[in-house]
Order: sequence, then structure tokens, then C-alpha cells
Amino acid sequence: MWAGVYRGQGRVTAEEVPVPVISAGEVLVRVAACGICGTDIKKIKHGFLPPPQIFGHEIAGTIEAVGEGVRKWRPGDRVLTFHHVPCGNCFYCDKKLYSQCPTYKRVGVTSGFRPSGGGFAEYVRVMDWIAERGVVRIPPDVSFEEASFVEPVNTCLKAIYKARVEAHDTVLVIGQGPIGMLLMLLARIHAEARVMTTDPMAARRRKSVELGAEESFDPLSGDLVAALRERTSGRGADVVLVAAPHRELLEQALALVRPGGRVLLFAYNDPLLRVEFPAATVGIDEKEILGSYSASFDLQDESARLIFERILPVRELISHRFPLSQIEQALSLAAHPSEESLKIILVP
Repeated sequence: MWAGVYRGQGRVTAEEVPVPVISAGEVLVRVAACGICGTDIKKIKHGFLPPPQIFGHEIAGTIEAVGEGVRKWRPGDRVLTFHHVPCGNCFYCDKKLYSQCPTYKRVGVTSGFRPSGGGFAEYVRVMDWIAERGVVRIPPDVSFEEASFVEPVNTCLKAIYKARVEAHDTVLVIGQGPIGMLLMLLARIHAEARVMTTDPMAARRRKSVELGAEESFDPLSGDLVAALRERTSGRGADVVLVAAPHRELLEQALALVRPGGRVLLFAYNDPLLRVEFPAATVGIDEKEILGSYSASFDLQDESARLIFERILPVRELISHRFPLSQIEQALSLAAHPSEESLKIILVP
């Protein structure tokens, strides 16, 4: 089969590799769509993991084969798969901190080499604990491309809950890439908040407003703090969601949020990144700094419903589709977005 194989810092090439062999309790999925995630781009760009690897974890496709003992699935079933599932019995699971569970940290989906998601390939092997609890059936009227959004929507929904976004809150989302757009949509549609956004790209600001943001600001022009306070009776936002992992944005977010408000850093998972902020914003102004990482097992059904019932218009976020033979171009565009690019999908 063909796969996009990571061969070292900044290098992914389309290569022929063996189709994964499944064992008892496992399933083999033929990948129909796999979204490119910012985390994939970070791993490739910075070389955080040793090669070879096959990345990609926003996976939807069709079950090709099932291992001995599998009763829940059969060939031909249309499914999406998560790549992490917690044990449900440890200290962290008891506290619903599933992403800190040791079992959750084990990747259970692979298309070869060290398990790393594997969605940048024609087939993936889904291991037994994922096949049992981390695979979701796709309704017949939902496309594979739509279904590939369930995992990233789960991660964003977790962030909305973590930031305690409520109806009538004023929320500012910094960054309107694919994740920022999902955070904006969830804050507006699911939490019924008042939402504004920022992005340096004019096309993304226009798309944000088209999809329901009250207003979208260019962070590089004018006084953003003054503009936001003017719209919030001089206070600032109740919640700021930072969807662009740049070190300077934390201090900006703290200036934009009101005293006692919340700043949530989404996907600040670069182990080399260091951030600084004025201590008084926390120690005197009582502003909270929160983090959110990965998906929540408790939100699997809810995130799937938001896609399957088309509550979230995720098709509007897809800008480009690439075959595996063009994976280098796809990853380059994801790493260096243009005015026209948003969510990029691989279609093996």
C-alpha cells in the first residue's frame, strides 16, 4: 500500500509499505479521508519523534477485515476511529483527566512502524482496545470527510468545557485556522456565547464572520484591547481561547480578558516553547490560565452527534483535498497556509 512516511525532520515521502497485519480483537480499516492536524505538522517540522513514522489521526474509512473474536464490527462497516482510549480505572480516569491516563497515552492505531496514528496511508490497523471502545459507526448519509472531523471537534469541545464557556459570555478566539474556526462555532452554537475572533488573514476573517462570528479583527492593525473593551462595557472578554500556539499570544490574551476571566491555551504542546506573562494579571487581576490537550472519552458521542446531525457546518471548513501521491504538497500547504486554505484532507 501507499503511505506518507516521515523520514526525519521536515521530510515525509510517499512510499510503498506493507499492509498492516491484524491480530485477534483488531480491525483493518481502509482509509477514505484523513485530516491534517497542526500536531502532525509540529512533529514533522521539529522532528520531535524518531523516524520512520506514519502520522495522521483524524481517520474515517471502511472496515476491510476483522480479527478473531471481533463481534462488534464486520467488513463493509463505515467507521471513524479515535487513536487514544483511556483505561477507565486509574487515578486520572477517576478524575476524568483521560488524556493523562497511561493507557490513553498509548497510540492504538498504526499503519506500520511505531504506532503514530497511521492515517496518512491506505490502510490502518486498529488495536483491540481501540476497536472495542474507540471506533464509531458513521451514518449512511454522512460523508467520510465530515466524519474525519469528529476527533478534532472532540478536542475543541473539551476545550469549551474546560474554559467553562456559558451562554451570554463574550468569547474571543485568537486565530481562525481550522481549530480556531471549530472553537468559534462551538462557542457560538453549542455554548450560545457571543463570539468575536482575530486573524491576520483577511480571507479567514471574512470566513469567520460568514460562519457566525459577531466580528473578526485584524490583530496587526489598530488597538485590539481598546476595540474589545469598547464592545464589552470597558471590561474585556469573559473568555479568550488561544488557537495559535505562539509565545507572544499569552500576554496579549491576558490583556484582552477581563479581571477574573479565563484564558485557555489550545494545543500548546510544543515541549520547547516557553511563555512569559505579567504575574499581576494572575496574582491581582485573578485571571485564570488554562490548558486543554487532546480529546475526552466522555465526549465521543456528543462530538459525533454534532457532526452527524450537521449542527456544525464542517464541510464549509474544507478548502483542499490531496491524494497520498501529493502528501508533500498537502503538508507544505498545511504548514504554510495561504489566504485560500483552511482544512486540508488527504483522500487515499
